[in-house]
Amino acid sequence: MPLDPGQVYQPEADTYLLLDAAMLEIKPGDHVLEIGTGSGIIAAGLAKITGVVASDINPNAVICARKKGIEVVQCDLFCGIRGKFDLILFNPPYLPTQPEERIDDWLELALDGGKNGRVVIGRFAENVGCMLAQSGRILLLISSLTGLTEVRDLFSRSGFTSEVVSKETIEGENLYVLKIIRKK
Repeated sequence: MPLDPGQVYQPEADTYLLLDAAMLEIKPGDHVLEIGTGSGIIAAGLAKITGVVASDINPNAVICARKKGIEVVQCDLFCGIRGKFDLILFNPPYLPTQPEERIDDWLELALDGGKNGRVVIGRFAENVGCMLAQSGRILLLISSLTGLTEVRDLFSRSGFTSEVVSKETIEGENLYVLKIIRKK
């Protein structure tokens, strides 16, 4: 399949906010997983420090990230991924999207968070524990459009605690990076 760059989420402010937070969090020797790698810019930046595995459901994104030398698995969230990871990163589809607003293309999968913006985040919260090392950390980027309290509650119900480690306001929308760890 030829690469269609127009179908790959291109780095925006949210990408760079998550990358900056990840560069502060990563430790040499961490086993890192980036879910939904998109262009691969975050995974490529972290790969200069330690080993990184990435995934994306979008075949165009997989091709794009592989061109940056990243090991990428084409899959939905964790399907097809094995092992435990010290650091898991995710810039999920978080925009609230009504059924009539859907475009039904690969790029939309990077944006469409369902009616409340938390559909994919909820699936991630329910399953991430199986992939996370016992003392592992998660960095999750979300928007004020998604509901900070509601997202933190999703993770709390799944046995995690969270804190905001980074925040940026872009055109009236607050972007947050949550650091999420297992409850003690």
